[in-house]
Amino acid sequence: MKYSCLNPIANIGLDIFNEEHIKIDNVSEADAILVRSAAMHDMEFSSNLKAIARAGAGVNNIPLEKCAENGIVVFNTPGANANGVKELVIAGLMLASRNIIGGVNWVQTIKDEPAVGKAVEKGKGKFAGKEIKGKKLGVIGLGAIGVLVANAANRLGMKVYGYDPFISVDSAWNLSRDIVHVKTRDEIYKECDYITLHTPLIENSDPNVNTKEMINEETISKMKDGVTILNFARDLLVCDNDIEVALKNGKVAKYVTDFPNDKTAKMEGVIAIPHLGASTEESEDNCAVMAVKQLVDFIENGNIKNSVNYPNCDAGICMTDGRIAICHRNIPNMLAQFAGAFSSMNVNILDMVSKSRGDYAYTVLDIENQTNEEVVAMIAAIKGVLKVRIVK
Repeated sequence: MKYSCLNPIANIGLDIFNEEHIKIDNVSEADAILVRSAAMHDMEFSSNLKAIARAGAGVNNIPLEKCAENGIVVFNTPGANANGVKELVIAGLMLASRNIIGGVNWVQTIKDEPAVGKAVEKGKGKFAGKEIKGKKLGVIGLGAIGVLVANAANRLGMKVYGYDPFISVDSAWNLSRDIVHVKTRDEIYKECDYITLHTPLIENSDPNVNTKEMINEETISKMKDGVTILNFARDLLVCDNDIEVALKNGKVAKYVTDFPNDKTAKMEGVIAIPHLGASTEESEDNCAVMAVKQLVDFIENGNIKNSVNYPNCDAGICMTDGRIAICHRNIPNMLAQFAGAFSSMNVNILDMVSKSRGDYAYTVLDIENQTNEEVVAMIAAIKGVLKVRIVK
């Protein structure tokens, strides 16, 4: 396998590769790509490329549909940076409630005065804040990060409300039973003093599913006066123009964002953090290890775990002479055509795993004989097949 890195990837992850995995600079020759934040939407992908692994959770920098159409499996690393983001969210809560930044900046303006201590005691009242204990926090999105934030805030004495119509079984098990699980976002808008966002960016005509600019004039009007909004998930979850108006009229007390842009970076009342959510040594190490392990398992065994454009599929380690992996459209009669192709070549299928996700599907076939290029060509010629790969 040849792999290429579009961004620096922690060595603790790259060390998992062995002598059969060759790092190259020429992306067009790579079987797999590791990436963090590099923009890939304008890239041309060669027929060699089989997989892209994002060392992080967000995949907005990767053209998922284009990759799916070319049979390129895209992985991410959900949860690997969750603790790092959780800690920064808690820090954001403190910064917003206690005016720590204002106080620190003020001290710098008086540091050269002869009696700094007296000046501090005289002027500190301007920076008095509020405690978060006993306040209500709404967590929208109870994935790997949202659950950690909810549990941590609960332990800090906050009354925590959680909303996620698609909560996973694992997240539900990990969520403290003290968290109030609400059925609508409106309940959070109405009840909470602080609201923190932990959802993916989804554009959908259904307002209960759509998350793009979910914080807007209409939803802000439903919130308490003086609410604090924290966004450590995606920039476009919040309408910049509407949050600016709400900050000016006092409806929103503070907006804490990890995604400053040309507009929010200049706004009064915004605490803009330079995208530091996952910027810890531990998070970068965890993401690198997880991304590389997923790539290796995919290349060597054909297994898919944590893909964002193809279904998860676990066929285990191949114990037969041959294994073939097929990316294809999720349409009728595909499996019958695969079986027919192998039968026509007098090749016996010993085991099969096939999974689907939306418009796409993925099938792994273990066969009695070693796979050859003639079989691959026959499978590739079937209408609806996007990529065929000999795993063994």
